[in-house]
Amino acid sequence: MIQITLPDGSTRDVPQGTTPFQIAQSISPRLAEAVVVAKIRVSGGAGTTEGAEEQTDAPHGGAQTEEAMYGDVATAERVVDLAEPLHESVQLWLLKETDPEALRVVRHSAAHVMATAITELFPEVKLGHGPATDYGFFYDILRPTPFTPEDLIAIEARMAEVVARNEPFRHEWIGHEEALRGYQEQGDFMKVHFVSKFTKAGENVSFYRNGEFLDFCRGPHVPSTGRVRAFKVMSLAGAYWLGDEKNPQLQRLYGTAFFQKKELDAHFKHLEEIKARDHRVLGKQLDLFSIQEIAGAGLIFWHPKGAIVRKEMEDWMKSECLRRGYDLVVTPHVMRRELWKISGHEGFYGDNMYSPMELDDAEYRLKPMNCPGHILIYKNSPKSYRDLPVRYAELGNVYRYERSGTMHGLLRVRGFTQDDAHIFCTPGQIEDEIVACVEFAEEVLKKFGFAEFKVELSTWDATKPQDYTGAAEDWKVAINSLKSALGRKEIPYREIPGEAAFYGPKIDVKLVDVLGRLWQLSTVQFDFNLPKRFELEYTGEDGEKHQPVMVHRALFGSVERFFGVLIEHYAGAFPLWLAPVQVGLVPISEKHVGYASQVKAELEAIGLRVELDDRNEKMNAKIREFGLQKVPFVLVMGDKEAASNAVSVRTRGVGDQGSVALSEFAARAAGLVKERSATL
Repeated sequence: MIQITLPDGSTRDVPQGTTPFQIAQSISPRLAEAVVVAKIRVSGGAGTTEGAEEQTDAPHGGAQTEEAMYGDVATAERVVDLAEPLHESVQLWLLKETDPEALRVVRHSAAHVMATAITELFPEVKLGHGPATDYGFFYDILRPTPFTPEDLIAIEARMAEVVARNEPFRHEWIGHEEALRGYQEQGDFMKVHFVSKFTKAGENVSFYRNGEFLDFCRGPHVPSTGRVRAFKVMSLAGAYWLGDEKNPQLQRLYGTAFFQKKELDAHFKHLEEIKARDHRVLGKQLDLFSIQEIAGAGLIFWHPKGAIVRKEMEDWMKSECLRRGYDLVVTPHVMRRELWKISGHEGFYGDNMYSPMELDDAEYRLKPMNCPGHILIYKNSPKSYRDLPVRYAELGNVYRYERSGTMHGLLRVRGFTQDDAHIFCTPGQIEDEIVACVEFAEEVLKKFGFAEFKVELSTWDATKPQDYTGAAEDWKVAINSLKSALGRKEIPYREIPGEAAFYGPKIDVKLVDVLGRLWQLSTVQFDFNLPKRFELEYTGEDGEKHQPVMVHRALFGSVERFFGVLIEHYAGAFPLWLAPVQVGLVPISEKHVGYASQVKAELEAIGLRVELDDRNEKMNAKIREFGLQKVPFVLVMGDKEAASNAVSVRTRGVGDQGSVALSEFAARAAGLVKERSATL
């Protein structure tokens, strides 16, 4: 017998091999009809498997990694099929369609439904993997012939047939050698890769079957294809096998799924809102930036209006850094290759760097990060414990070789400006410095209008020490320092094993935008590696030489990416202090242009950015044009305003607010800018 503990604390003793579905039936037949999947925690177990999922910056949302789909995961807490036999005492949650974990499971099941439809319609295809994502699912397909829009319609129609057949998802186990042999005989090299990488000789391999379709899969799934009721095949894109452009190109079919049609309809309404805020569209409409094909992919050209927003962002960041005790520095864009060998980037990060340039005295590489430059400044003069902490900040341009197909407007680029800072301190100062960095990150989000954020702590995978530098004891100290700092701030966080940088653990602060989307921006990273590699030191109180501890932190993340997020968060309607044009002036007729020019001069004298439309056009056309450019304030001036030194104010999002004295409007606008208010 085993003991099952339910969410209300009650327990049930049941025979080994009892399934969650049988337990649901014993509680209530109605409950058994409603549940779709179960979650278990082994009694006495600690922690969860949430960290097995990878959040990415791809526009379609985070997909599970290969390891999360097929590899070993901690078994303390996991989602399982309703038909999974239970062999030990567990805590049990019976999940319904309304539970968040169930949504990801139905999307994974929908991926299998789509793969079933594809293999029935196009038997010649070979399958890659088909994970759930934050917004749906996809399946990678190898097929000599490109899919057409008509093919996507046919696939969706066949999916409906598979759903109507209500085929049970059955968990099957096949011997390792038999599984490999079967895929090899079919020429499914991708499945051979997955089975070889994530299973071991002599063990049984997990498969799932629905009808005639059988797929290598760890699960779990909903009880049957009939539970995949609301779905849509959405789009088609290219993807290289294993993300390597040297490998065969696959066709990636995207879809989404929900339990109810109303949820699917709400999702597409949400997508329309996202589309309306697309920073690439708004960037062109508002003339903020461009990417020039002749110059190269992933390289951003800041237009005058976009450059104004950038200036405001950077000016605030620089002044805030100085206020918080940072020194501003500037380092070169290109440095000798030998430097990157010392830092470890050559070995651990070389694939993401641009190729070396051979010059007369040595090989050089474009910098992907600013840290080695800041280290050289630190080393340039002796340091005492009295000098620490040393905080260097730089808005530095860096260059990283992003693969073709991964770039996405401002959000994923090859050249960007990182608001980078590095703190060199004593071990006793480290926790306070991390707390200060987290507080700085909170201030950034607050100042730019983000009210909500989530925090993740990325730690190392102790089973793969070859992927990291530093001893196990160093990692323990570093991770505990970050945890302690978050504890002092009473900030809840999610720990993600295996996602640390190669040189140390990190805290990631993800903001939540107006549409509820998560964006990875601010990062605070512990580094005990570079101080050792560069033999950094300071003289302690004891007169002896000691090694400082180093912290990396970036709060915008990158200026480009943060700007892209700002565009989408505000839909291009920036707060007054960030708006490229803060005030638009509309004289009613030509005879009012003189007064409008005086207004322009007065407002510019107090620092406002003003644009006067003195074209021989109708007043309403000018007002409409300023509205399309999302200008916060539009001032209209006629005889009455000119006579009384007033302006008629139209506020973005509010409308006509009537005539007020120019001095009153000027004071109001100047106050909003000074406060850096997010509202008008």
